[in-house]
Amino acid sequence: MYYEKYFPFYLAYADPMIYNGEKIQEKEFALMKSYYPEMARKIQEKVEEECQRLDYEGSRIYDEYPDKYMLYHLCRQIRRDLEPDRQAGEIPGSFLDELIQVLTYQEISRRRCRRHRCRHYF
Repeated sequence: MYYEKYFPFYLAYADPMIYNGEKIQEKEFALMKSYYPEMARKIQEKVEEECQRLDYEGSRIYDEYPDKYMLYHLCRQIRRDLEPDRQAGEIPGSFLDELIQVLTYQEISRRRCRRHRCRHYF
């Protein structure tokens, strides 16, 4: 029978709830980021700015195994951009470098996971 093989048109469209989990995750991240201390927030903003600049198809941050040397230079560039900040000078050098590395790697990991999830749907 024809009506048994009928496929409703609305099932052909993407599920609008597919991105609901992504929205919840982004809101949770924004909430936790709002609790960061002022200096960590400035570093995080700079890290996001640099990662946004590198966020394109074929970028090195999306390689299966990102180059450690490239990541090191990305962190050093962020550190150089923060040099004029008076508060950054008050933080011991090795701790500041480690904080920048952790925030950078976490941001890259978050972007890689988001890209992987988005590609999974399409």
